[in-house]
Amino acid sequence: MSAQPFSLALWSRIERIYAAILRHPFIAGLTDGTLEREVFRFYVIQDAHYLREYARALAVAAARAPREEEIAMFASHAAAAIEVERSLHEGFFREFGLSAEDLAATEAAPTNLAYTSYLLACVYGGSFAEALAVLLPCYWIYWRVGEQLLGRGSPDPLYRRWIETYGGEEFADVVRPVIALADRLGPTLGAAERERAIERFVTTSRYEWMFWEMAWRQERWPLGER
Repeated sequence: MSAQPFSLALWSRIERIYAAILRHPFIAGLTDGTLEREVFRFYVIQDAHYLREYARALAVAAARAPREEEIAMFASHAAAAIEVERSLHEGFFREFGLSAEDLAATEAAPTNLAYTSYLLACVYGGSFAEALAVLLPCYWIYWRVGEQLLGRGSPDPLYRRWIETYGGEEFADVVRPVIALADRLGPTLGAAERERAIERFVTTSRYEWMFWEMAWRQERWPLGER
């Protein structure tokens, strides 16, 4: 088994995906202020749907965690995901004149549903290591993207608020213990379980790119919505 920290082994498998995320026109549009408001509006609604399901997945991870501190961490993160939805998104919703009824009337886009369904299937059906690996990209990629964009800023105050939320030290303090947990867990894994965890991590990293692509294209269901 490699002496390399497990987190580095994980990240090395997604460097190309992360580079593609940074090049994505949605991300570029946040920093230069050219992202169309309608595209960001679509993203905000879909992200609210996503965070609700992500909170469920975190709650399941808390229930499956082997140690008390990990139970407490994931339970608090599940609550925080709901709080982020309520605070950050409510501010965005006010900006767009959206209500809770508008959110309820808009269904999850195909990519969003596929991503959250995969998350929940893995945290329920896989090992705890797989649950951690499948959840980690959302934490880690958002932090790295926010950190990268923080230096660039944005002429648009709405987009600057998004960047500062994920690039700030408060969010970093949430992410670092999860990465540290991956490093503690890595040496305990057998070869097969390690590879399954890496596969989960890579798959949800791909879904992270797909989520921004979904928002950029304002992806709709074929054959009409419900």
